[in-house]
Amino acid sequence: MDVMVAGAIFLVTYAAIASDRINKTIAALLGGLAMIAVRIIDQELAFEAVDFNVIFLLAGMMVLAGILRRTGFFQWLAIRSIKVAGGDPFRLLIVLSLITAGLSAVLDNVTTVVLIAPVTLSISAILGISPIPFLVSEILASNIGGTATLIGDPPNILIGSASGLDFAAFLGNMGPVSVLILVVFIATLRPMFGRSLRIDADVRETAMALNETEVIADPKLLRRSVAVIAATLVGFLFHGPLGYEPATVALIGATVLMLVARIDPEAVFREVEWPTLFFFIGLFILVEGVVHVGIIDAIADGLFELTAGDQAVTTIGLLWLSAISSAIIDNIPYTATMIPVIQSLGSAGLPIEPLWWALALGACLGGNATIIGASANVVVANLAGRAGHAITFRSFLPYGALVVVESLVISTGYVWLRYLL
Repeated sequence: MDVMVAGAIFLVTYAAIASDRINKTIAALLGGLAMIAVRIIDQELAFEAVDFNVIFLLAGMMVLAGILRRTGFFQWLAIRSIKVAGGDPFRLLIVLSLITAGLSAVLDNVTTVVLIAPVTLSISAILGISPIPFLVSEILASNIGGTATLIGDPPNILIGSASGLDFAAFLGNMGPVSVLILVVFIATLRPMFGRSLRIDADVRETAMALNETEVIADPKLLRRSVAVIAATLVGFLFHGPLGYEPATVALIGATVLMLVARIDPEAVFREVEWPTLFFFIGLFILVEGVVHVGIIDAIADGLFELTAGDQAVTTIGLLWLSAISSAIIDNIPYTATMIPVIQSLGSAGLPIEPLWWALALGACLGGNATIIGASANVVVANLAGRAGHAITFRSFLPYGALVVVESLVISTGYVWLRYLL
């Protein structure tokens, strides 16, 4: 009976999250709390299931990004991008895509698009062109760039916390394939958007005349922010040998920056994306419920039997299954659900590390397929819609599907050559 109840709660919650008719945070919290209310799990077990390494890592990075935003750095970056591109919109598309991918690897892709999308809307208004090609390319680039590191994409944060794989391990294993996928993606931009990007010569001259130094609101805070964030990134590289969790490094960086910046913590914490953090809390409790009643073990046993325990078939199958599933539902709840499955497969005797990388690649890259596939996609779509530029499911799908297919082909070859031969 518990299995049926837990499964029903889980499926209803997933449907609510995927439909976007109910706020995702509310849906996840309701689902998690329902597991407690109907006594699938007790409160103590539910709260123990919350991975505070993930929660505090995200919170720390949100604080760092929020303080950096106060300096005018991202506005400076936008104007500077226009000048680097020579005012040419297609070159600007490439520059913004590269910036988005790079920032997504070091800040996390949700934080990056929250900061970059409004700047992109301003740039498109200056140039008098549609922001849609820029915003779509930024969505795609953010998920590709976020794939490269432990902190770049929420699925990686979940996987890193569950597996014990550190920042250096993610960078060494996910970085090379992410760079290769990004190069191919950049080459794909011209056939996707090249014909739609045209501006008048006088508009280009006006844009080139903007002075980026005027938008820096606080040079001293900018210098301090860059120094602390750089030190924090170094901390991520060495947190494993030092014996610290990534959350500890992020919180140290956030606290030090608040101290040296002399900013009221209450003002900083108001900018933290609390709905995202509570979404994760609800999700952890929800998944613990289905783990507790044995559903996850049953899925793992079924997958093991389906692939006959073959390492290559299981790993490549997991890669494509994760991508397809993440295209249909948000890749965060999907990853949270599959982590116990991977752990069960490891317990059954399969080498577990290739499975972690297959899950990470599939979940992060598969999120590019649809506008609801990843949190970054939804954030950009909401920002664009409020500005009067709708990015619909149908309009995004051709671009997302193309990029996911080419990404998965590259990933399949990479996983096969590196882990399975």
